[in-house]
Amino acid sequence: MSEQQTEHTVSGRKNKLLEFFKVGEVLGYFFRKKDPSRPANFNLRMMHGINKISIIIFLLGILFIIVKRFLH
Repeated sequence: MSEQQTEHTVSGRKNKLLEFFKVGEVLGYFFRKKDPSRPANFNLRMMHGINKISIIIFLLGILFIIVKRFLH
């Protein structure tokens, strides 16, 4: 394998790893501005509230598993 092919393979792995750990969309869900053209009824607000709670609990669970794995 040439040096250029090796460099491309390594950078390709890094790009895939960075894409895997992107959290921009998740953070965007939490910190987005209110859209005045979107309806804001009670059911929709509750749905988004439950979704946010679910995402937080999931991330805390993943963090717990990672910490538990590396401390034991």
